[in-house]
Amino acid sequence: MELSKPLPGYLVQRYHGWKATSYAENRSWYRKLATEGQRPRAMVISCCDSRVHVTSIFGADQGEFFIHRNIANLVPPFEPDGDHHGTSATVEYAVTALKVVHLIVLGHSQCGGVAGCIDMCQGKAPQMEAKESFVGRWMDILKPKYDLVADIADPAEQAGQLEKQAVITSLENLMTFPFVADAVAAGTLSMHGLWTDIGQGGLECYESKSGEFVQV
Repeated sequence: MELSKPLPGYLVQRYHGWKATSYAENRSWYRKLATEGQRPRAMVISCCDSRVHVTSIFGADQGEFFIHRNIANLVPPFEPDGDHHGTSATVEYAVTALKVVHLIVLGHSQCGGVAGCIDMCQGKAPQMEAKESFVGRWMDILKPKYDLVADIADPAEQAGQLEKQAVITSLENLMTFPFVADAVAAGTLSMHGLWTDIGQGGLECYESKSGEFVQV
């Protein structure tokens, strides 16, 4: 069995198109990034969903955002001896090594991970309850928040509210990391919770004082 196969033709064509246009037009900028290293101002933790295009939403250039993506844009709590080290390691590097000044959690509408969490909480996804389900065990991070939306009758509204609770969960868990809490207390790091409506192009920001998401 082949471990790795040649790249599909359409991706090869797209690469050469990028190299001849975008790269060629910004060659000096790419070389500067390569020689001087990265200095991103912000870290964005977003969902893996292919419909969430972080750099396009904010019109960001290469080197501007340090981006981490996972299922449902979740951050686990600080657990030095736990098993969730991929996301935790990325947060640690962004805050302690890159010294980002903004830490953004970006949730979105129609999130498949959140939908799966709802199904799991309602007993409709036994496959996710299995110990060997990576997605199920990851969504255990959000599972406790289901009680906050359990009584919402409309499925779309329920999903939307739990998607926003996923953002809040990540913000809360980020503050359990000592180096994050210290940076926030020192005023060198600010936290931001966002939720975007894929179909409408809307963007809402979580305001901790009111406990609500408001349109940007």
